[in-house]
Amino acid sequence: MNIFDIVGPVMIGPSSSHTAGACRLGLLAAGILGERPQQAEILLHGSFARTYKGHGTDRALVAGLMGWQPDDVRIPNALKLAAEEGVKFTFHPVDLGSMAHPNSVLFRLTGKNGNACEVIGASVGGGQIMVTKVDGFPVELTGVLPALFVPHRDEPGVIALVSTILAQKQINIASMRVFREGKGETAAMVIECDQAVPPAVIHHLEELGPVKLVRFVDKVS
Repeated sequence: MNIFDIVGPVMIGPSSSHTAGACRLGLLAAGILGERPQQAEILLHGSFARTYKGHGTDRALVAGLMGWQPDDVRIPNALKLAAEEGVKFTFHPVDLGSMAHPNSVLFRLTGKNGNACEVIGASVGGGQIMVTKVDGFPVELTGVLPALFVPHRDEPGVIALVSTILAQKQINIASMRVFREGKGETAAMVIECDQAVPPAVIHHLEELGPVKLVRFVDKVS
């Protein structure tokens, strides 16, 4: 732990978990989508569902989706400003189960280019976050490092193909986790990297036969 963990993030308050963390969740969810959402269904679980208006969680989540940082002075007016820019959003309660963190949110996002994704994440304290599902797949994304989300067919050699291409392009892998639905079904790699992955490398990965999709998710402040 360092002094910044104790003091907390630079933010527009009142709560590091309910506002700063919520804003970072919005930023990361928009990063997973790959563009600013035009429509957002935001489903709130637990403490988020009970206190989101009083703690400004609704405004912080929308601010993050708009691409604003946790210290942006526009956050208190995020709902009004987003609506003025044509962003449609709704809030509903949801029960994500007893194992879900009490500060959890489920985003269902659609971008103006037709991209869509479903993201579940939580604000785990002190402004820190964890995304736990993307499009139904279990993941672990904190936004601390740039990352790739790569769903693919579960077959031998796919991990080696992807890691070889990254090595050839001088992209250093900081961590990798692999999840799968079942043997021979769909699997997904979550690869955290030490640097951003250029579009040309992403396109190269997308051309691999077993790869279904590549989402690059940049780190969030």
